[in-house]
Amino acid sequence: MSTTHGNADEPRDIGGQDLVLRQGEHGPDRFENPGFGPHRPRRSDVEPEANKRAERQVVALFAISVLGTVGFVVAYFAIPLDGTVGSIRASNLSLGLGLAFALLGIGTAAVHWAKSLMNDHEQAEDRHAQASNAQERQEAVAALQDGAKDSAIGRRGVLKGALVSSLALFPLTIVLPLVGEVGEDWNVSKFKRTMWTRGKKLTTDPTGRPIKAADVTIGSVVHVIPEGLEETEAPLDEKAKAVVLLVRLDPRDIKSEQHEGFSYDGIVAFSKICTHVGCPVALYEQQTHHLLCPCHQSTFDVADGAKVVFGPAKRPLPQLPITVDDEGYLVAQGDFTEPVGPSFWERLA
Repeated sequence: MSTTHGNADEPRDIGGQDLVLRQGEHGPDRFENPGFGPHRPRRSDVEPEANKRAERQVVALFAISVLGTVGFVVAYFAIPLDGTVGSIRASNLSLGLGLAFALLGIGTAAVHWAKSLMNDHEQAEDRHAQASNAQERQEAVAALQDGAKDSAIGRRGVLKGALVSSLALFPLTIVLPLVGEVGEDWNVSKFKRTMWTRGKKLTTDPTGRPIKAADVTIGSVVHVIPEGLEETEAPLDEKAKAVVLLVRLDPRDIKSEQHEGFSYDGIVAFSKICTHVGCPVALYEQQTHHLLCPCHQSTFDVADGAKVVFGPAKRPLPQLPITVDDEGYLVAQGDFTEPVGPSFWERLA
């Protein structure tokens, strides 16, 4: 590949056209509208068989959407949630695949319909003021009617049936989980308490080793669970609510506490469940004493009662009241004084 250099007065070929620019001259302020190139008809425009084949493909895509919705409904009732990780994983995977095919079928069918069956002639419209008069509104309605006529939906019975079926069934993927809980456990008081009780030792996660206050150095972070958590037969969600993050600060760095007497010699314990949407807060920055939620970047100041300093969370992390027993082990003084995690309909704050 070679490059030829010339002076400014020599013509240069750009896109098949000669463009001459002399020193002191400027290019044109506007270029003429080149217009549209020659229209190239699609196979479906000139071959009836190709047109029918495209129609069958669109019908098949809508059928995939219907099957995805049916699969979602079947999975919702066929896979019971017993609180185990396996059942949750199987349910989420099945429901997710059903929902994906339901949406994917509708979306790809609509795109394929527009690209292969509807009019593809290029059109241009000059910009104008957004406000429109009565005549322009009538023209807009006429354009919509022309679009419906162009889609030929009135003359394609099978295609119309597939479209209506997929759109009519798809809302089941949204409505069913909402109404499916009718008759289930609506006791919201369980959201207001966790497994922490007075005197329960704080142990390391996941080993379950009790923690002595003397073993926690300034700046260290320990992931904490209640003593005996692994041996209990509590549901998985109850175990998840009890996880705690323990941090030891220099007492001089503590600006304020949520509750007086909830910490011990600079050791503070806060719920790991973010008050935004419940993600685990686990990233600690030692210099700023900030805890970061990796999901949506909510940031909490451990030295200031875990108050929110950045992000979408609206409330501080609940603080677990702690003290030490006669042997120097860290123990809880009781449960959290407020519900952990995001809001629910009976939460006051």
